[in-house]
Amino acid sequence: MTAHSTFSPHRDDGGATGVIKLALLAVGGQGGGVLTGWIEELARANGYAAQATSVAGVAQRTGATVYYVEMAPAAGGVPVFSLMPSAGDVDIMITAELMEAGRAIMRGFVTPDRTTLITSTHRALAVSEKMVPGDGFANSDEVMAAAEVAAQRVVAADFDALAIGAGSVISASLFGALCGAGVLPFPREAFETAISKGGKGIEASLRAFELGYRAARGEVIASAAAAKAARPAADMKGPGKLIAAWQALQARIDRLPETVIPMARAGVQKVVDFQDIAYGAQYLERIEAVLAKDRAPYDLTREAAKYIASAMAYDDIIRVADQKTRAARMVQIGREMGARAGQVMQVTEFLHPRAEELVSLLPARMGARWAANPARMALIDRLFNKGRRLRSDSLRGFVMLHILGGLKGWRLRTLRHADEMAHLNGWLETALGYLPTNYDLAVEVIRCRRLVKGYSDTHARGLSKFDQVLAGIALVAGREDAADWARRLREAALQDEEGKALEGAIQTIRSFA
Repeated sequence: MTAHSTFSPHRDDGGATGVIKLALLAVGGQGGGVLTGWIEELARANGYAAQATSVAGVAQRTGATVYYVEMAPAAGGVPVFSLMPSAGDVDIMITAELMEAGRAIMRGFVTPDRTTLITSTHRALAVSEKMVPGDGFANSDEVMAAAEVAAQRVVAADFDALAIGAGSVISASLFGALCGAGVLPFPREAFETAISKGGKGIEASLRAFELGYRAARGEVIASAAAAKAARPAADMKGPGKLIAAWQALQARIDRLPETVIPMARAGVQKVVDFQDIAYGAQYLERIEAVLAKDRAPYDLTREAAKYIASAMAYDDIIRVADQKTRAARMVQIGREMGARAGQVMQVTEFLHPRAEELVSLLPARMGARWAANPARMALIDRLFNKGRRLRSDSLRGFVMLHILGGLKGWRLRTLRHADEMAHLNGWLETALGYLPTNYDLAVEVIRCRRLVKGYSDTHARGLSKFDQVLAGIALVAGREDAADWARRLREAALQDEEGKALEGAIQTIRSFA
C-alpha cells in the first residue's frame, strides 16, 4: 500500500518557504527519542536541513520530555533553527498520552490557526492521579473537547494499544499517524525507509506504523484488547485434577444470575491466582451465601462478588514478593525502560518492613500475643524498621523474594490472614444485617469495602476510614435516606488522604442524628 502526503508548508513574510516546526511530548518508555530520530532522518534523507533538541521532563510523571524538530529545504543556505518550541508557533504537535495533549494546549503550543495535533487517547496516570484515595482520573472528555477547539486539526486514536497489538511501542504507531495525517511533504516510502535504518525491531515497528497510518486516515482498527478478546482461549494445560477443579468452579459460576457471572468470573480468577483452587471455592461459597438472601436484579450479589474478591486477595508480604518475581513484571519493566535485547537491566527493590508486617507472618495465636506486647513490638521495630535495597535481578535477591513469594501454603495460618478474614466476616455480617429493612443501604455498605486497599501504612489508613464510615452509617441507619448518607460518607472518605472531608461529613451527621 503506497500513499503520498499532500502538504502546503507554512510561509513566512515575503512568500519564502518557511520552517516546519514539530514538537513531541513523551515520557520514559514511549520511545520519544526514537521517534525524534526517525523524523530527523526522514527530513535529511529528503533534502531538508533539520535540527532536533530535547529537554528532559521531571521524573515520576510530573512532566514529559519535550522533543523539538525544525526542518526546512536545504536549498539556499543553512537556516537558523530555534532550540525550543514557542507558544503559538508550532505546526505539528505530537503527544504520546492524552493528558500531555492537555498540557500542550495549556502551554499554548496548540493553536487553531496552524497546529495539527496528533495524540494518543490512552492514559498513563500521573502521580497526582494515583495519590487520590478514590477515583483520581482526570477527565479525558474535557481534554478532547479542548483539543477540538484549540487545534486546527486533531488526529486521535489509541496508538498505544495499536502498537502493543503489533508487538511494538507507541513511537512506531505515532510515526505512522504522522505519515497518515499528511502534514509532512514526504512520501510514505520515505517514512518506512527511516524505520528500516533502525536495525532492530524493524518488522514490529513497520506493523505498528501501518496501524497508526490507517488510524490517522480514519480507518477503524481493532484495539489490542479487542483483538485479544476475539481470539479463542488456548487449551488449558496442567495436572488433570487441577483442571477438573477449575472447571467445576466455572460450572458453579454458570449457575449464578446472569448479571453476577462476569464479576464472579473475574473474582474467582483473582483469588485463585492469589492462593489456590480451594480458596476459589471458598470465595464462591461466600457469593452463594449472599445470593441466598438476595433478590432480582441481584445488585447486592454483584457488588459482593467484586469486593469479596478484593478482601480475600489482600496485599501481604507474600503477595508483594510473588508479584516482584514474576516474569511478566521484568518484561514490563524492560519495556518501560526501553531495554533492548542483550542489554543488562538492574532492578533495585526498596523495602521498608514494619514490625506489624513481620509479626503478621507468624502463626495466628502466636502473632496475636506478640502484637499485644508493646515491648516486643518495639524491639522488632528497632531491629527491622529501616529502609533496605534489594537487587531482584541478582541471584541472591531474586531467590530471597522467590522463597518468600512461595509461602502461599503458610499464608492461611498467619495472623494477617486471621485478621483479614475476621474483618471480611464482620463487614458482610454488618451489610446483611441491614438487608431486611433497607436493601439499598446493604448494597452501599458492601461498596464501602473499596476503602480498604493497599499495603502497610496505606492499608492501615484505609481500615481507619472504613471503621469511621461504618460508625457514621450506624448513626443514620434508621432514616429513609440512610443509603444516600452511606454513599456520601464513602465518597467523603475518598476525597483526601488526611480524612478531613470525612470528618466534616460525620460532624454533619452528629449534628442531627
